[in-house]
Amino acid sequence: MNDAGRAGPGRRGSRERVLGLLYEADMSGVDPVEVLDAQTVAPDRYAREAVRGFAQAAPDVDAIIEDASHGWHLERMPRVDRALLRLATWELAHRPDVPTGVILSEAVELAKEYSTEDSGRFVNGVLAEIARRTRPDAPAEDPTPA
Repeated sequence: MNDAGRAGPGRRGSRERVLGLLYEADMSGVDPVEVLDAQTVAPDRYAREAVRGFAQAAPDVDAIIEDASHGWHLERMPRVDRALLRLATWELAHRPDVPTGVILSEAVELAKEYSTEDSGRFVNGVLAEIARRTRPDAPAEDPTPA
């Protein structure tokens, strides 16, 4: 099975790559697909799909995040948090094959590793709300520790 069909180290690496690409696009103020296309080493298939998928759904994804973040506007969020929320929200809304718990867990782990001290809890809270809205059949309890 290829890396797009399993969660694990391959998918984690893909998410880290997407995080970097979305962050770079945000910092540069350019479309994420432009950043993707400018890479000298092409990201793996899942990373390419996620960047292109987010870029196509960006207005809807951003609206979902804004609505679920209870008073936090996207432009006020740390860029890393914003990029993680965009990736995970896109996955929740457009990748039903990826388990909800995996999406939340990896987003929180990446937030703790790459963002502020409070980012893990913030990302977890926003994504738990988004998961409840986008995946009503998902477990009611968030399996991800803050």
